[in-house]
Amino acid sequence: MTGRKGRPAHRRNTAAAARGATASQSLARELEVAKRAALAAGEILRRHYRKRSYHIGSKGRDNPVTSVDLAADRALRRMLGRAFPKYGWLSEETADNSARLRRRRVWIVDPLDGTKEFIAAVPEFCVAIALVEDGRPVLGVSYNPIKREMFWAARGMGCHLNRRAARVTRTRVLRRATVLASRSETARGEWEVFHGRITVSPTGSVAYKLALVAAGKADATFSQSPKSEWDIASGAALIAEAGGRMTDIRGRELRFNRPGVLVEGILADNGRLHKGLLAIARPWRGASRHRRR
Repeated sequence: MTGRKGRPAHRRNTAAAARGATASQSLARELEVAKRAALAAGEILRRHYRKRSYHIGSKGRDNPVTSVDLAADRALRRMLGRAFPKYGWLSEETADNSARLRRRRVWIVDPLDGTKEFIAAVPEFCVAIALVEDGRPVLGVSYNPIKREMFWAARGMGCHLNRRAARVTRTRVLRRATVLASRSETARGEWEVFHGRITVSPTGSVAYKLALVAAGKADATFSQSPKSEWDIASGAALIAEAGGRMTDIRGRELRFNRPGVLVEGILADNGRLHKGLLAIARPWRGASRHRRR
């Protein structure tokens, strides 16, 4: 049996298998480096969190940045950049460079997602690292250094919390769902409209909420507030490999490494609740438009 151009089918299959094996080996190496980088950045966060030794600055209204954010960012870029010098780079704490738009594979990172929680000594923040290929997340690592929780996933490898496999929940009934919400949004009363329809649980950073949903610690999380790609890219990889579903707040597929890094809002859940959550989330549109967590 021959295929196009007279090439035997078994040779085509062998070549495809070889390419798949090479891709898997590459992804395994990228995952290992990403996990080591997350641990190194996490150690910087943990040390300063305990000593309370850092400087606080501001990038705008309700958007603090600390010397720890910047130190962790340098550690991530050094480790990931040295290992994969041809990959693109997008980070909350690094000046953006349009050169990333010409790269197939791009690291998207947030060295400290949950800076406000970090400052308030609430251990609900994490280092978030994602690798995207042609706009789609293929690897995600979210590490909470205080709780020693390493959430990680790579395409075809499943989602894990430390050494154990992780899956989304199986909840199907909306009123039984536990939905992780922004602490800032709940403090402003923006989630009161949902009481009695879902169980609302205020939780820290966006990346950490997404990781908890992927690990089956909650059923869903959503927000109408704009989110940057570095807030959500790692979580998108985790959710996908854990068997869940994640879209923007209108239900559209997410793509990454775009010229504009803001996403209008997000919804992530176990897949079974997605349609129902979209229905109740959409009327909330005016409550927090253009606000961040």
